[in-house]
Amino acid sequence: MEKRLSRTDLIFALGFLFFLIVAIAAFFSGVKVGTQRTEALYAKPAAAQTAKTVASPNAYSQQDLVSFYHNVFQPHREWMGEWSATRTRWQSDDTADRASSLKELAKLAAAKYEESKVTTVSSLTPDLMNAQNNYLKSLKLYESSFGQLAAAANEGSAEESLARVSKNPYYTEAVRLGLLAQNQYYGAMLKWGSTVNLSLPDSYDLPGILTNAEWSKLPLLVKNSAAAQYMFLNRAEYDFLPQDLAARIDQFILSGQANRMKQKTIRSVVDMLTGTDAIRSGDYLSLKSRYYAKELVPLLPFFSSGT
Repeated sequence: MEKRLSRTDLIFALGFLFFLIVAIAAFFSGVKVGTQRTEALYAKPAAAQTAKTVASPNAYSQQDLVSFYHNVFQPHREWMGEWSATRTRWQSDDTADRASSLKELAKLAAAKYEESKVTTVSSLTPDLMNAQNNYLKSLKLYESSFGQLAAAANEGSAEESLARVSKNPYYTEAVRLGLLAQNQYYGAMLKWGSTVNLSLPDSYDLPGILTNAEWSKLPLLVKNSAAAQYMFLNRAEYDFLPQDLAARIDQFILSGQANRMKQKTIRSVVDMLTGTDAIRSGDYLSLKSRYYAKELVPLLPFFSSGT
């Protein structure tokens, strides 16, 4: 005969089952809360580290710009100075041994390449990394082009020899890459400036038309970046630097010459100044106290002394 559960037994069984369900639910709830607290504990340091990385003061620091100046920019600049002096010598002495000159310049380009490539540029400064790569490529192409051109360098006049150099594809690409690297270096200076003065933009792209009035309102670091872009667009070798071009543009406008000569855009002013060889290395320094005493620039040698 089947024995039926009493009411007391039934209540006890249901109560036990209820407490078992509650205990299981409490266990899993505790596991979930513990997991969330653990994740939160480790998430805080990770978030703090991420914020620290984003706000790192090391990106485009003064030290980055100075190191780049001495270890990358200056070697390329020194090579360019030797090439400029060589061109002048050829033009004043048609009997100069141009073949020997080009061989020596090729060796010097190789030496400056080796000098520049050992410098490590921070990954936090991509503009400087790209500038270094392009300066190195420029030097390597100068070495290659002058090595090729040396064999026929003494044939014909100095002007004919210079014309052959200017038409060599390796040479023209070397010029382009050097100007591109310079443009990137001056862009990095603007990025540095934007971390020091928050009112400055961290980059500047030339508009289709930049009027004299618009130019005059720009801070010097922006003008320098714009001048570097104009020099890159012109694809020509210059003995002067972007700040020299910027200073001569300012002088041309402020002296009233631009109005008298009806030059209303910066593009036309640049073409006139460069086309008439009106800019010299050091123009910025000679006009610094007059126009730029309160302007923000990084502490680099070419903003305070000759290069």
